[in-house]
Amino acid sequence: MEPTNNVSADLVVKDLRERFGTDAFRPQETKDSIPTYWVREPVRDILKYLKTDIKKPYRTLFDLSVVDERFRKHRQGLPDCDFSVTYHLLSYERNNDVRLKVALRGENPSLQTISDIWPAANWYEREAWDMFGIVFDGHPNLRRLLLPPTWKGHPLLKTHPARATDMEPFTLPDDRQEVEQNALRFEPEQWGMQRRSETSDFLFLNLGPQHPGTHGPFRIVLQMDGEEIIGLVPDIGFHHRGAEKMGERQSWHTYIPYTDRVDYLGGVMNNFAYVLTVEKLAGIDVPQRAQTTRIMLAELFRIASHLVWYGTFAQDLGAMSPVFYMFNDRERIFGIIEALCGGRMHPSFFRIGGLTQDLPKGWDRLIDDFIKYFPPHLREYDQLVMENAIFKARTKGIGAYSLEEAIEWGVTGPGLRACGMEWDFRKKRPYSGYEQLDFEIPVAKNGDCYDRAVVRVAEIRQSLRIIEQCLKNMPAGSYKADHPVATPPRRNKMLYDIETLINHFLSVSWGPVIPPGEAAVLIEATKGCNAYYLISDGNTTSYRTRIRTPSFAHLQMLPLIAKGMPIPDLMALLGSIDYVLADVDR
Repeated sequence: MEPTNNVSADLVVKDLRERFGTDAFRPQETKDSIPTYWVREPVRDILKYLKTDIKKPYRTLFDLSVVDERFRKHRQGLPDCDFSVTYHLLSYERNNDVRLKVALRGENPSLQTISDIWPAANWYEREAWDMFGIVFDGHPNLRRLLLPPTWKGHPLLKTHPARATDMEPFTLPDDRQEVEQNALRFEPEQWGMQRRSETSDFLFLNLGPQHPGTHGPFRIVLQMDGEEIIGLVPDIGFHHRGAEKMGERQSWHTYIPYTDRVDYLGGVMNNFAYVLTVEKLAGIDVPQRAQTTRIMLAELFRIASHLVWYGTFAQDLGAMSPVFYMFNDRERIFGIIEALCGGRMHPSFFRIGGLTQDLPKGWDRLIDDFIKYFPPHLREYDQLVMENAIFKARTKGIGAYSLEEAIEWGVTGPGLRACGMEWDFRKKRPYSGYEQLDFEIPVAKNGDCYDRAVVRVAEIRQSLRIIEQCLKNMPAGSYKADHPVATPPRRNKMLYDIETLINHFLSVSWGPVIPPGEAAVLIEATKGCNAYYLISDGNTTSYRTRIRTPSFAHLQMLPLIAKGMPIPDLMALLGSIDYVLADVDR
């Protein structure tokens, strides 16, 4: 089913104009197929109407992001403002998205919170305040999310330094160290928690930020009544590296390796969403051979990522052997990746317009050998883990959430499909040639830890099926587009005149100039839907790089689904979510 963005959105805007007035909506042209409208206040009423009152509502707040507009030069058709806040809504019933933008003025602008409309807006609004200083009136706890509570300023402002060399050297004298340590002290009252009930005192327990069960630097403060979790506060940001800020500092080409480090288990899958978005901005058509190769490599990394999840999930629940077997097979995949790309975990193999090079001779034999080798071992792993009575007892009926809750909180990927929803962006909105491939969307129905495992294990088999089709039907032709953004002038032309030589030098050293515009591409990454929302101001660097990651949305649900659990079940829940902290914090 193809998205019906434009037709459906036109009907939606017609409905909205009849309800809120004809002057309330101003369209903006973008390079993607997502209808975009600037709206006047009260945007809260409009958003609530789109979620609850309209037919086939937009029930998912897919993303909420901010742009510092003060230094943007190409503003044709855009309102005069200092900041803009973008609400990206998703309707599964319509297979349709819509972007609503609000123009804000002043150094500390404010908007009404929508965290009571979408609970998922809680973290998104806190991130917007943390990074940009946007105040959301009525937010239940507007405080730092990714940065330490003692941080000064808002780092995604254009006036904030982008490099450490532009700042004073870091020092930590004794008095400052004491301040920083005191800031980490947990005060339950700040989170609306009580220290005791009528019958007992509550225990507040730190889980992490260094704990094998949290799969990275992730702190969870647990409110315990005996053995039962009655409340918890996720504390993220320990892995924050300013990936979006770096995206506005690096050239379009040189930022590609940085994307590898977001979901660092996803490899080229991270490159995928980024280069597809840049190609939309630049109007580049990618050759079929490059598209098919991209799919094949992305599915190899999907299997590699799922193997890490599979083995460590079993280890979290007490099974030691599977993780060694599965990491061995992951190494086999990395051997293939290294032979094809030259790198292992972070090959950065995708380029704007195609690939860094063509597939080497003998690539097909490597892929064919793995396709024959892996299925029997996968059946063995199912016997070790999925059919294990202890594993089933620890996961069935544990950590369940409903389909309505998943949609409300922005859950995508296996977590959504485990609730019974047959939705995969490779099928519903195919990209890079996925529409030419035959594969199924695995689903389950209970939405618990076990069903999330069922879906991921089935996805490994579907990825093998996709890889086999790529092997048998790899097109001939070029591995990159013949486009000036993707390919510098050829050597014989470069040596012909000085202008072409200068063009080649600038293209390689500074990177290409991408025409002004905005675009986002949504892909089915290893852990759910990943998207890059990029704004070009007609320069060699991105004006705004927004990374929407699945893990960020998924971890926000923890207080909802972990309440009432004992701590061992929380370990099962964390393992079943399959998150990466770099994917959360960026």
